[in-house]
Amino acid sequence: MLDLKDLSLNIPETTKPRVVIIGGGFGGINLAQKLPGKQFQVVMLDKQNYHGFWPLLYQVATAGLEADAIAEPLRKMFDEDYEDFHFRPVRVTSVNPATKTISTLIGDLSYDYLIIATGTKSNFFGNDQIKQNSFPLKKITDALNLRSQILQCFEKANMTTNAALRQSLLNIVIVGGGPTGVETAGALAEMRKHVLPGDYPGMDFTKMNIYLVEGLDRVLPPMSPESSKKTQAYLEKMGVIVKTKTLVESYDGEVVTFKGGEQIQTQTLVWAAGVAGATLPGIPQEIIQRGGRYPVNLFNQIDGYTDIFAIGDIAMMKSEKYPNGHPGVAQPAIQQGQHLAKNLKRLLAGQELQPFSYFDKGSLAIIGRARAVADLPGKITLGGIIAWFAWLFVHIYYLIGFRNKLVVLSNWLYRFFTYERGTRLIIRPFIRKGDKATETFMKQQAAD
Repeated sequence: MLDLKDLSLNIPETTKPRVVIIGGGFGGINLAQKLPGKQFQVVMLDKQNYHGFWPLLYQVATAGLEADAIAEPLRKMFDEDYEDFHFRPVRVTSVNPATKTISTLIGDLSYDYLIIATGTKSNFFGNDQIKQNSFPLKKITDALNLRSQILQCFEKANMTTNAALRQSLLNIVIVGGGPTGVETAGALAEMRKHVLPGDYPGMDFTKMNIYLVEGLDRVLPPMSPESSKKTQAYLEKMGVIVKTKTLVESYDGEVVTFKGGEQIQTQTLVWAAGVAGATLPGIPQEIIQRGGRYPVNLFNQIDGYTDIFAIGDIAMMKSEKYPNGHPGVAQPAIQQGQHLAKNLKRLLAGQELQPFSYFDKGSLAIIGRARAVADLPGKITLGGIIAWFAWLFVHIYYLIGFRNKLVVLSNWLYRFFTYERGTRLIIRPFIRKGDKATETFMKQQAAD
């Protein structure tokens, strides 16, 4: 039996400055790839052993892609060409700035420079009932759980004689009208029209309701009003029921209740309503900004520290142009990671640090086949098939690994011409905690 006492981080001693990076997301990998091993020892720590392309999680959840198409092993990304790079799949439990060490489940490690690139986690705003019963979409395991749940609901709906239960199984509520919510709603609407009637010829999918719920007055709030208007029009044309200025009060796994009293019977509530920074114990709580982000200066140094940095979604860098910090998308993390690598080399050379300046390359969201919106630099707004092709190009370009690019491109081309989705497999059934009936049924199904 495994005993944690038998494990160790096993990082070699070094005379070079040790850079410890917590997090293998966009910020972490772009930083590590730009740090020369001849000058630094680089240690990356992450709970999972892969880098995931999170903008495509919804496609895993809606059976458009397999999980391994949007992920790449971190060890493969940093092979023998990266001198003195060390990766360990462990969770960091705390930071101790006084001793310049971090603690993990299997030991402590000292650092010369610490970079926190832990990203975000789902924010349930203190509502434990929603946290327990809804489906977040922040990790690959979340996407796989949601995919199993959706497919299981269709299978149950096809077998039940209870009309009210069938309707509950066919109602899907997505909370949060940002890119994740919009793209998930669009993907489900296309499944409903082009895929599910062929899979379940005896079911009436005109009764399948897809609700997109947003607390503000428009979908895609970070994007331009013009893009928001186009997106809502696209969604409604596809049959998605868009509910703006609507807040969720509770969800018990069967009924979602909105503030004001309206209720919807549903077995599936997708939570895409907000995120919070994945902070670490050890950095003073009183400095953490709204949304769980670390305040940083223009060099990405956390307030009060010269040797601890934060990059990406976890960092709150305020400026005149971005008074609320940078948007929580991949580009700020990528650019901050690359820029911080240059600044660490400047530190080593005794040179002045250079301030970070974000170049906004624009925002994109896809709603369905040949339907997308794009806000580009110069206040250019695009919609329709041109924006759709731009979305395809950008997402293929930023996928890590040639194999992933090829797999995703071939999947998308196949779906463009056939409307088919090829990954409708319930490999790992989802059982909601406390759902004894489903648990018993699954056990009996699996019995020899």
